[in-house]
Amino acid sequence: MIEKTARKTQIQRRAFLRDGSLLLCGASLGGALPRRLFADKTEAAQPLRIGLVTDLHYADKPHAGSRYYRQSLDKLAEAGDEFQKQKLDFVVELGDLIDAADSVETELGYLTRINRDFSKTCKTRHYVLGNHCVQTLKKEEFLAAVEQPKSYYSFDAGNFHFVVLDACFRSDGEPYGRNNFKWTDPNIPAAELEWLKADLDKTTKPTIVFGHQRLDVSNNHGVKNAVAVRKLFEDSQKVLAVFQGHSHKNDYHQIGGIHYCTMVAMVEGTGPENNGFSTMALSGDGTIKITGFRKQDRYEWSA
Repeated sequence: MIEKTARKTQIQRRAFLRDGSLLLCGASLGGALPRRLFADKTEAAQPLRIGLVTDLHYADKPHAGSRYYRQSLDKLAEAGDEFQKQKLDFVVELGDLIDAADSVETELGYLTRINRDFSKTCKTRHYVLGNHCVQTLKKEEFLAAVEQPKSYYSFDAGNFHFVVLDACFRSDGEPYGRNNFKWTDPNIPAAELEWLKADLDKTTKPTIVFGHQRLDVSNNHGVKNAVAVRKLFEDSQKVLAVFQGHSHKNDYHQIGGIHYCTMVAMVEGTGPENNGFSTMALSGDGTIKITGFRKQDRYEWSA
């Protein structure tokens, strides 16, 4: 079995139990979200099931350091087999689907190749823009290739609301593209912040957020105006959790009663044992269960 196994414990706030390479976090939102957002705990509805992958960095080029670009095809195939067995509602790719290339034509070739396989993982898919996705390409070129109209948007599924964010903007508001940025300068621009506030004000459902650059740290991997974004989340009293990639390692923080979960990169390391992907089950009572495979940690949170 490639799925990690777990032993449960009662854990308050941000406390961890390690069992070998497993990380199990059982944390409560502690009443931060109004109970009216959730269905009755006795409700027997099937959980919403979602697949998560991030930082594939696919490219047809030799490995560099710990990044094995070509092997992302085989690693994605393993994830796809698991996703198809579980009959997921949708799959989310959390950014850096491809690595940078020297030309637009080459980078589009990388994207066409990996997306051919990613498209087989699930009928319904969502793409978060990562900095490498728009290193050489422009956003409109990437989005057109994957047939996704917008880089940030929201949607409802089951009893939940979902938000896809795009932090691939410079501090001056200019969008990333054509090598015009530094990867250490990610931002959520004013127009997107206004849209986000209006979107959270409008929804009546508990909300899950997907992004690439991190919203829980202030180092080079963090969104520059993450504090302002987190304030919108906290003020809304609707955001349960944020899922992100970018720093390539498992990590977790709870800030303002919200879970910030950083997922492991698929590109890191050689061989199937260094793969990493996950499935998420969202129950109507607000319980979130992340089942990690290979290098990806497992989490379980209750509302």
